[in-house]
Amino acid sequence: QAVVDFERLGEHAAAFQGHDVGFCCLGTTRAKAGADGFVRVDRDYVAQAAELARAGGCKHFVLQSSQGANAKSHFLYLRVKGEVENLVQAVGFDRCTILRPAVLLCKRQESRPMEWIVQHFLGVVARMFPTAYSVPVETVARAMVACVLQPGEGKVKVLENRAIHELGKA
Repeated sequence: QAVVDFERLGEHAAAFQGHDVGFCCLGTTRAKAGADGFVRVDRDYVAQAAELARAGGCKHFVLQSSQGANAKSHFLYLRVKGEVENLVQAVGFDRCTILRPAVLLCKRQESRPMEWIVQHFLGVVARMFPTAYSVPVETVARAMVACVLQPGEGKVKVLENRAIHELGKA
């Protein structure tokens, strides 16, 4: 494990050397970091980490994005997620897998009252429609590992929420 300063990520290129696979789940919230900070973390840091990983020999990059990601979206969150997907794909990995989960069901250390309400509501909905609106973070993690263990199907593969559920059960 290497601790890096994302503000000086280029100085930590050695930490990205010699890995066949890169996993990226980096992200923050606009409420926590402000609009500029959100863009810097969710797009710029991720794109730079992908470039360093590729330069270090990474063949397969696995990116956690978001349901609805679209570089042309009017919503900052979805636009930034779409932009970073495009940037990561442009790096030129042999394989790139992008996971687009819906609302992540997890326990958080910080208080997010609205997210807590949504998660509890979606927890009930998830019992009736388990793959529609949410996904436990453990399922996303299992899907990320499983996609690396499967034979490659093309250069870029995008997994939407239902596919994440299916792969995460394997």
